[in-house]
Amino acid sequence: MAVLLHVCVLACLILPGFAVAREVREQHVQTVLDAVDAVCGLPELTGLAAQSAIPGSWLISEKHRPNIARPRVISIRLVMADRSELEIERRQHNGQLRQFRASLWLDHGNGPEPYLLAIADGGCNVRSGREIRSAGDAWQYLDQLDGDLTTVRWTETLQAPWPGGVDKGGVRVGFIDSGLAYDLPVFREQLARGADKQPLGFDYWDMDPWPYDGDVSRGRFLPIRHGTAVASIFVREAPDAAIVPYRYPRPDMARLGDTVARAAGDGVRILAMPLGSNKKSEWAAFEAALDAFDVLAIVSAGNNGRDIDKNPVYPAALSSDRILTVTSADEFGRLAEGSNWGQTHVDVMVPAENVQIVDFRGASGVASGSSYAVPRVAALAARLLAERPELTAIELKNSILRLAKPSPFERDGVLSTGWIPNPLDP
Repeated sequence: MAVLLHVCVLACLILPGFAVAREVREQHVQTVLDAVDAVCGLPELTGLAAQSAIPGSWLISEKHRPNIARPRVISIRLVMADRSELEIERRQHNGQLRQFRASLWLDHGNGPEPYLLAIADGGCNVRSGREIRSAGDAWQYLDQLDGDLTTVRWTETLQAPWPGGVDKGGVRVGFIDSGLAYDLPVFREQLARGADKQPLGFDYWDMDPWPYDGDVSRGRFLPIRHGTAVASIFVREAPDAAIVPYRYPRPDMARLGDTVARAAGDGVRILAMPLGSNKKSEWAAFEAALDAFDVLAIVSAGNNGRDIDKNPVYPAALSSDRILTVTSADEFGRLAEGSNWGQTHVDVMVPAENVQIVDFRGASGVASGSSYAVPRVAALAARLLAERPELTAIELKNSILRLAKPSPFERDGVLSTGWIPNPLDP
């Protein structure tokens, strides 16, 4: 199937209900390349200057970050006569161009959707590109392109239908993260399933049934993959447990309340949450929902190299009894460089540096940080709950805390409880 898809990108763009001929695609490519040629070299980039340089365009918006006086990023949005939109982005330092991006967004009746991106260097030479393709209701791909915006370097999956398989049973653990590459073989047989034999889980970012791995806060063309690597540690250390993936609701964090409620309805007893932010207000719905259900949330302390008692990260610094906050240590029990700490709000640390992971492509690698402490403790919790399913969330938390002990190589004031040298052998 992958070979056919690579051939198709040169002949047609597949969208739900649409087939775009090669000639039309070539026109789209030319539109983007012409935008780079027309705008990238302007001595002063403004929305009106971009509108004047690109025939048939009309200015929609212009933004300067962090401010108009000394912008590091200038973003301009233009609408074209065919209802498509062009987004122009200039990235600079002290006024000097570092990178230039031009992207085309197509409107097939439901509003503009990202389609094609060109990325140019400081000399306005297009070095690479991205193309988003859809096939059917669930399949979506991201092609990495050469500077000609036609030659495909490689293809990533952005969204996929649920795989077939059988629910093996076991303790259900929900992962609230950037999603999961659930079509990889390492996960297929550890997905919890409902009565209809379909896997449980939901995408609270896009509000659709497929929580595929991809944090697109940097833009739809540049997804960050995090959830798959984290979850791969869990399925290795808790092979008898079942995983339920939920893609976290970055566009509206109030949806976290619904996420917790759905997880509880799906039979989840443990939530693994290797994520956080600095805004307590974003976690109000989550905290209220967590206190309403008998679910233990295992959360990461973060990797800002700071004391979260003094400079909080949430949800790690929330006061709920149903939160267990973890951070990363080295193999000797020393706080890992860059990992957060806190005598009040950080409960335990476990070795989570240079841990073996599987990434969203299915490739092996290593990763470090408090995010990767979360699946190790979640796997420990799942094994303990399998032995004693009658435990409440708070009783389960206390069972884990009793396994922690002071580290002989770490100063006081780092943790509220201690470290667990080997979560696989407490």
